[in-house]
Amino acid sequence: MKTKTKAKTKTGTKSICAVKGVTASGMKEGKYGLALIKASGTAAGVFTENLVKAAPIELMRKQIRRGRLDAIIANSGCANAYTGQRGYEDAIAMTEFAGSALGVDARCVGVASTGVIGRYLDLPLVRRQCAETALKLERSPAAEDLAAQAIMTTDTFPKHALVETETFSVGGIAKGSGMIAPMMGTMIAFLYTDAEIGEKLLAGSLKLATRRTFNRVVVDGDTSTNDIALCTATGEAGKINANEFSAAIEECCRLLARQIAADGEGATKLLEVTVKGAPREDAAAKVARVIIESPLVKTAVYGEDPNWGRVVAAAGRAGVKFDPSAISLSISDGTTRYPLVIVGEICADLKKAKEAMHGKRVIFELDLASGDAEATAWGCDLTERYVEINGRYTT
Repeated sequence: MKTKTKAKTKTGTKSICAVKGVTASGMKEGKYGLALIKASGTAAGVFTENLVKAAPIELMRKQIRRGRLDAIIANSGCANAYTGQRGYEDAIAMTEFAGSALGVDARCVGVASTGVIGRYLDLPLVRRQCAETALKLERSPAAEDLAAQAIMTTDTFPKHALVETETFSVGGIAKGSGMIAPMMGTMIAFLYTDAEIGEKLLAGSLKLATRRTFNRVVVDGDTSTNDIALCTATGEAGKINANEFSAAIEECCRLLARQIAADGEGATKLLEVTVKGAPREDAAAKVARVIIESPLVKTAVYGEDPNWGRVVAAAGRAGVKFDPSAISLSISDGTTRYPLVIVGEICADLKKAKEAMHGKRVIFELDLASGDAEATAWGCDLTERYVEINGRYTT
């Protein structure tokens, strides 16, 4: 969908706090952080499809049915996942801490956790951090950056995005670096808009945006127990065009998704795969994701090895029918594009292809010549550093 007004996109430090009606802050003590965001309005959410769901996810799947949020509390360092009834009660306690500190109904408080699975929350720590953070809420880039940093785990930088139209804004912060292969979006994302929008339209737009962005990010092939994306509409900018809003929230999610992919654990390069000429959009997305998650493709990108045959081979096992003799494939660094295969004929200049892999961004474009649909997926290279990070994650 295209917006009817030209939207400006930003990835700077001011995003959710650029949205009318939103204040935020956060704090980090070692690996234990806590973020608070206060904003009231219509709300919607999408969650992990992992069978093993963290306690905050189980709680939020019920609370979001109210269709409204007044605040969000999120902690890092402990996922509160696979913690049974105690974990569920602890998630409720977190909403009560935030509700009390911010003067809102705990039933309208969103909750999220990220960190190590199979460990219980330190509730006294969470309570103290919540009380201290609540006193610092404000609408500023600095306060928002504190919130974004508070939810980081192995992330190397905080993630922000902002889409501004002539009439409204959509902003978001996110965290995500490892355990990324979403069956929603393996990460935490908090989105805000000042558009006045109904619950049904908000939920539908968030779901579609998630399918086209967060669900097309693959770092390592693991889907988290704690995936969550929440969006709150404060309504302070008034009524807006529905198609324009859907396009804006999708662009905001896309900006965040690319940052997550680029910040994959141990990553040195952003890998982008666009599949065109597919019979359906979901088929194009499936091929793109299979290529993105291929360890052989990812390691070749890391080694700057123009072994493009791995891309073709991965596409062939995606379960989507196409004629291998009709495909076209190219590689790019985002500036210059080099053909590798044209309608089934090899034309690769391996020296130029290798040059295209020297930078921070490697792009493959594959045309299946089987239809008019297309989709893009994002990932990163696979390095020794990924093994180092995850081989000692808890120790």
